[in-house]
Amino acid sequence: MSEVPQRHAVFGHPISHSLSPAIHHRFGQQTGIALSYEAIDAPPETFAAQLDDFRHTGGSGANVTLPLKTLAFERCAQVSDYAARSGVVNTLEPLPGSGWRGHNTDGTGLIVDLTERHQQDLRERDLLLLGAGGAAQGVAFALLDAGVRSLTIANRNAERADALADRIGQPGRVHVRYWNDLATLGSWDFIINATSAGVQGTAIDLPFAIVAPRALCYDLSYGRAATAFLAWARTAKAAHVFDGLGMLVEQAAEAFAIWHGVRPDTEAVHAELRERLDAA
Repeated sequence: MSEVPQRHAVFGHPISHSLSPAIHHRFGQQTGIALSYEAIDAPPETFAAQLDDFRHTGGSGANVTLPLKTLAFERCAQVSDYAARSGVVNTLEPLPGSGWRGHNTDGTGLIVDLTERHQQDLRERDLLLLGAGGAAQGVAFALLDAGVRSLTIANRNAERADALADRIGQPGRVHVRYWNDLATLGSWDFIINATSAGVQGTAIDLPFAIVAPRALCYDLSYGRAATAFLAWARTAKAAHVFDGLGMLVEQAAEAFAIWHGVRPDTEAVHAELRERLDAA
């Protein structure tokens, strides 16, 4: 064990619900790496100053969540290839001296959870992505890389959906549809909820008609924030319904590997947190 624990944190707003501290503490125990990991509530207007203070007071690698992923991207001196494509950062790696290198591990975390833990084949699926914010940006490119046939983006703010589609730049494969028109546009066999509705405690009003037979429905949130969408998906008779707990654990393992050079085993940590959430 190293003598001086490395100090890590996750920045977000809100952040009190985060399971990231528990995940990284377990990873540290598993790998014998001494570390501390805290949750820091950072409204967008004070995030830059709080991040600077974290670094100046001995902070090392950090994670970033809603609604700060675009702001984190802008704070980076360097970014990984995937972060450059997506325009959002969820993992900050300290550069020697000063500055940050930004990564986005959300896409990898999602694909590992879906294909390895849940044994889902994503190839040739028609995907409806609900939302166009930082969470959607972080996973869209990975889903296309994983072989989905088409990607339809629906967002209450159509301009943000258009901006994400333009960023992706595959007009033959990526489409934008108005949220209020969803009920009349047919069905999809893969639906991902990347909106912040559950986290913010607001309703997400969706027609059952968009769920195709044998559909896979996935919420990037977990716990209470995912409850409403998962209930809707089950009522709509989706064949496979998952929350984002596995994605959270897998993206954390990717971040841990960036900081410490070793990727921890995720199964025991996932099982422990699933039991905790189910008991809550």
